[in-house]
Amino acid sequence: MQIDYEAELNPEQYEAVTQVEGPLLIIAGAGSGKTRVITFRMAYMLEKGIPQHSILALTFTNKAAKEMSERVRGIVKRKLQNLTVSTFHAFGVKILRKEIHALGYKDNFSIYDEADRTQLIKDCAREQGFRMEGFDAFKVGNLFSQIRSEQRPWSKADDSYRGLYDEYRRSLRIYNAVDFDDLIVLPIEIFSLHPEVAAEWRAHYRYLMIDEFQDTSLQQYKLMRLMSDRNVCVVGDDDQSIYSWRGANYENLMQFERDFPDLREIKLERNYRSTATILDAANAIIANNENRKAKALWSPGGAGGSPIELYSPEDDAAEAEFIARMIKELKLKDRVPWGEFGILIRTNNLTRRIEESLLAEQVPYRVSGGTSFYGRKEIKDVISYLRVIANPDDDVNLLRIVNTPRRGIGKTTIEKLTAIARSHDASIRTAMELVRTGAALRSEGGADAAGRAGHEDFALSGSGPGDSASGLAFGGLSEKAVADVAAFLDLVEGYREALLGHKRIAAKVRQLVDEIDYWAYLIEENKQSEKAAKWKFHNLEILIQSIEDWEKDPDNLSPGLYEWLNRVSLITRDDLSDDEGGEVNLMTIHAAKGLEFEVVFIAGCEDGIIPHARSLEEGEGNLEEERRLFYVAVTRARRRLLISSCLRRRKQNQVLDCVPSPFLQEIPPELLQACAGESEFSEEEGEAQFGKLMAMFGGAEEAGGGPSPG
Repeated sequence: MQIDYEAELNPEQYEAVTQVEGPLLIIAGAGSGKTRVITFRMAYMLEKGIPQHSILALTFTNKAAKEMSERVRGIVKRKLQNLTVSTFHAFGVKILRKEIHALGYKDNFSIYDEADRTQLIKDCAREQGFRMEGFDAFKVGNLFSQIRSEQRPWSKADDSYRGLYDEYRRSLRIYNAVDFDDLIVLPIEIFSLHPEVAAEWRAHYRYLMIDEFQDTSLQQYKLMRLMSDRNVCVVGDDDQSIYSWRGANYENLMQFERDFPDLREIKLERNYRSTATILDAANAIIANNENRKAKALWSPGGAGGSPIELYSPEDDAAEAEFIARMIKELKLKDRVPWGEFGILIRTNNLTRRIEESLLAEQVPYRVSGGTSFYGRKEIKDVISYLRVIANPDDDVNLLRIVNTPRRGIGKTTIEKLTAIARSHDASIRTAMELVRTGAALRSEGGADAAGRAGHEDFALSGSGPGDSASGLAFGGLSEKAVADVAAFLDLVEGYREALLGHKRIAAKVRQLVDEIDYWAYLIEENKQSEKAAKWKFHNLEILIQSIEDWEKDPDNLSPGLYEWLNRVSLITRDDLSDDEGGEVNLMTIHAAKGLEFEVVFIAGCEDGIIPHARSLEEGEGNLEEERRLFYVAVTRARRRLLISSCLRRRKQNQVLDCVPSPFLQEIPPELLQACAGESEFSEEEGEAQFGKLMAMFGGAEEAGGGPSPG
């Protein structure tokens, strides 16, 4: 069935969809149908005879990639198994699985997440002689990430960490592991060192599209340039660039224009999400930024929409109570589903009061940014087993599970194994194998046999004539310790053979959990609460079931252990959210980007919070980013926007007077309605605050003091 693109799209969208050849810059304003344009553009290319395998679309979350894939399939009514829609990092893994040998790695490399990276940095710091008291491995990891991704150069203040950085990078190589930064940096290295390899990938993916281009980092831009020839389309909005702290560089839009001077630029300014009132407010706010492309969102529905409601609660407790009560009232009165409410905050430390009030009012809610499913200890333990089975040289994960559940391989044994590994410049797993082999040789032919087999250092280290009397078996380890090490190796090697067979991974993982008796371990670790142990074991059942579902997915053409581990490594917190829509959404403004809700509350809209004082201290350009962040918050609302600015707020056991956010002054007064929430403050305080608001907004006529929320 042929698609009538002109009927499906507005004129600007149609132009963007049908412009296939040559460089294209699409400036897509909030709510302008960006994903629709990208997916219809892919459908159009397929209809014009461009092969699936020639198209590559890159985005930032697995959720966005999945949504795009499903929507394209829905448009063309085909399976499209050869179409590549991927996150940047997942595509980096795809390149490395095929090409990493060019840099001297083995194909079965592990991908270290943030927790793995932090642990390895701690291990390296101990070896380098750092004082561990007060050592912040997480902070050091962020420094290393910034250096690796070229967000910043080394400075004099960082000199003490240069040696640690080198040791961290060296350890990754020894363990045949990469971190998340490497998923972008290493493909760039491969393509730069081997232009013929880059040419092969360019020839394969002749049509490249990049979503959320304003969020790309310098490294991601470099990878794009190495991958692209002429047919590259980037889609973004400089007004929604809010991730500079994690490397996003909105100036990539300007760099793209410099690199492709003959590009075509198309602006999408029709907003299909919000009322005209909300759009007028958003346009007025963002117009105060100087470093931006001129654009103005407008609604095809014309003028209209209720005013933006501004509330001034007595304090943060009253603010939280007001939000919870208002949500319940709108749910009953206007029949707004729970999932259509968004409560947006600038920082996570504002959640506690709001959570307490939502609980008190029995409002179902979820907080984005809590401990993710894959971040829970019991889940990480089992995944660590699977990572060690897939890559036995992965010391970080091996150390996590070598004595979990306890199997007699304690701290002393680990220290001796670590010393052996260091002396051989090898992994701990290799040290374990040396100990097992050496002990077996010694038992068969004595210390001389061990020496002849290449274990002279062990023969001299606690395996001489006095060993029997001292109870040492080999390498300074007791017979029991060697037996425990051998049993662990046997376990890992046995499951390695079983799990790399690409069949029934879930069943074998369940068998592994039973064999190590993880249930007994949970009971021991949760003596005060068998309910907690049951809950954690239930999480493992959910994990195993998810593996089984993944294996049975007909679209999954390669259901192997490596592929599953890669997938888990790339899952982010954003991708783990419940999609059923049955809960109020409490989240930071950053987490809300890309989402929309019928009703939005922006809480804590006070100077020092929005814009955030610490952010402004870190750089001159941050005021514009803070304004972009507020703009993103405002444009999440479809029909109703409520903003609260407290009279006072408790900070570090002090109650401080608050001043409304200066960004509120940038909203035209006629778009605002100052309101009083139910019993929020005394009549005198209410009159004083309304007087303050009237002065701020030039005496807006819409201001009123009644309790009505709507």
